[in-house]
Amino acid sequence: MTRSFLTLGDLNREELFEIFQKALKLKAAIKARKEIFPLKNKVVGILFEKPSTRTRVSFESAAIRLGGHAIYLSSNDLQLRRGEPVKDTARVLGGYLDALVARVYDHRTVEELAEYSGITVINALSDIAHPTQAVCDLLTILEVKGSLDGLTLAYIGDGNNVCQSLLECCALAGVNIVAACPEGYHPKAHILDNALRIAEKSGSRITVVDDPTEAAKGADILYADVWVSMGEESEKEKKMKAFKGYQINADLLSIAAKGALVMHCLPAYRGLEITDDVIECPQSIVWQQAENKTHGAAAILAFFMDSE
Repeated sequence: MTRSFLTLGDLNREELFEIFQKALKLKAAIKARKEIFPLKNKVVGILFEKPSTRTRVSFESAAIRLGGHAIYLSSNDLQLRRGEPVKDTARVLGGYLDALVARVYDHRTVEELAEYSGITVINALSDIAHPTQAVCDLLTILEVKGSLDGLTLAYIGDGNNVCQSLLECCALAGVNIVAACPEGYHPKAHILDNALRIAEKSGSRITVVDDPTEAAKGADILYADVWVSMGEESEKEKKMKAFKGYQINADLLSIAAKGALVMHCLPAYRGLEITDDVIECPQSIVWQQAENKTHGAAAILAFFMDSE
């Protein structure tokens, strides 16, 4: 049966950890230059409405390294730009491709692509979710720490798509998460409620607070994202005021757990959501986190395309 990955709700706990283990095995094989071809003769479309560095290159690289072929599809070059319905584009692409990785503005777009294409659709970012990012983030923590048991992640910043997927992914994996977000920028209530329901089974603690200091105290991981996301440029002045003080800096790191890790999904605006000295400190695993987007993407493609 064809499966898609639009939110963390498309996975159970066992499947999430299966993807983690698959990613670590694929990473070892790729590093050793071994030939691995789970996507041999498969074609993966990369449809992006938003520009990207890491997400685009990681998925293209992953598909190629697994023996498949990747075709980049800018929405500017498709009939979508001229108003063709998403469902029509989806039906056509479904006849050309084996899977589609989509980075879109409106989450309904990936839902329609999955509904009408008949092929695996991977959500590479929408307005409410960034599930592949969250999987790669926890993969990195698992790789560094050796286990996720008992860890607490403090997310500092906007309760955006990244934060919302982290809430659900941490809940699924059994990781405690505290999100510190300014009033008016908290995660959506229905997503928080879903994360809390998942956490009841896994035993993780899910908390949303206003105070970054409260979130960071004793945390094992500090996580930052940009204050102004792509497409929010008109809100820049307002958000810059709202997020003043929501910065990961040496003072915040000093109240976290000893040896606390530092993460950022990038791009980073140094001096705003994170300081240069912290992103470059020995505790920063930002670059390992970025590299693992390829290995996480490889595991996600292999897992969902194998399920067909």
